[in-house]
Amino acid sequence: MQLFIEPPSSLAGTLKPPGDKSISHRAAIIGALAEGTTVIEGFLEGDDCLSTLRCLRALGVNIEGPHRGHVTIYGKGMFLKEPEDVLDAGNSGTTMRLLMGVLAGQPFYSVITGDPSLRWRPMGRVTRPLKTMRAQIWGRNGGELAPLSIQGGNLQSLSYTLPVASAQVKSSLLLAGLFARGETIISEPFPTRDHSERLLKAAGAALDVEGQTIKISGGRPLKPLAVVVPGDISAAAFFMVAGCIHPHADIILKNVNLNPTRTGIIDVLKAMGGQITVIPRGESSGEPVGDIHVASSQLHGVEIGGALIPRLIDEIPVLAVAAAVASGETLIRDAAELRVKESDRITLVARELGKMGASIQALPDGFLIQGNRGGDLRGAIVDSHGDHRLGMALAIAALVADGPTVIRGAECLAVSYPQFSAHMSILGVKVKEE
Repeated sequence: MQLFIEPPSSLAGTLKPPGDKSISHRAAIIGALAEGTTVIEGFLEGDDCLSTLRCLRALGVNIEGPHRGHVTIYGKGMFLKEPEDVLDAGNSGTTMRLLMGVLAGQPFYSVITGDPSLRWRPMGRVTRPLKTMRAQIWGRNGGELAPLSIQGGNLQSLSYTLPVASAQVKSSLLLAGLFARGETIISEPFPTRDHSERLLKAAGAALDVEGQTIKISGGRPLKPLAVVVPGDISAAAFFMVAGCIHPHADIILKNVNLNPTRTGIIDVLKAMGGQITVIPRGESSGEPVGDIHVASSQLHGVEIGGALIPRLIDEIPVLAVAAAVASGETLIRDAAELRVKESDRITLVARELGKMGASIQALPDGFLIQGNRGGDLRGAIVDSHGDHRLGMALAIAALVADGPTVIRGAECLAVSYPQFSAHMSILGVKVKEE
């Protein structure tokens, strides 16, 4: 599918971003392991989260929905059913990595794979510590790549320091820790999103957080959850950047997750001069939420790195768009993780934004971006390369380009934001899908 975008004269309106992708995955998995019925409202009906539901059904879990974000999960307790076929995670790295932690604790054999993109994403950072916990795992390239075969059960506890801050690896090991004898201890170099910890605590897991160290004891049953999923700040980020960079913009984003481990995008845009107002609205299932008001801004370059990166890793492609139209230089470093996402986001963001006239240099671990070279971005034919966040970042760049833009491979946007084109239209953008 191709997306045709005409740059609008103004951007104005109110949007409610889709449900948080990370929370949707985790609530479904924890609900499946609970004893009783879990009800989820606001579940993200994107392709990635649907992959998680598909795999859970294959593991014998009875699930109703999703119907307009409503999902009912009849938990089977800690031990699921041996699947009759290979589990298919689709394009979802979250599905694969988190379920590996669950499958490592199950007393049966399973195989999990995904689409061609996912089969080339590194899994060794999960398989290695799981093997230390005595799970038996085989896969391509010495267990680094899917398809992965897992013989689970009889896990031992683990004390492990993550070599790279990763919420997915942390979450996978915490899920495995539910099945391990003794106390599993996970330390991370920088804080990462803590949705797993919040949901596991709500479900009654024996979990304790001390700074950047999380401890979980195995053997305790989980109780069911009632979860109202807030809006995904990673989805909202695209329209936050759109509001900042367009010269005539006024956008309100409703019911957005404001978990402090996820709000790096707000911090950076404000540091760049973004006109952003956050209105807190209390909590939703233990997560702070609020509305975000964004207006046209005069952005300037900044440096981004260190502990800030895990708080905005998924937002870096669209931050590169903001930097490309800001004044001055932006340096993004310590983000080598971007090379092993749905695509090599460092190489491809630089290549595709370069087609639109951006002055952006790919670095081993980030970007050097010279903003505002004396002219606007230009409309061009660009490609998502099957990466939903790259595709949406290019769509935001198209809003301030000189002339129309064509985005090839736009079907991948449904991975995390099925309503993206419709929400663009609400703000006054002429969007055509072919």
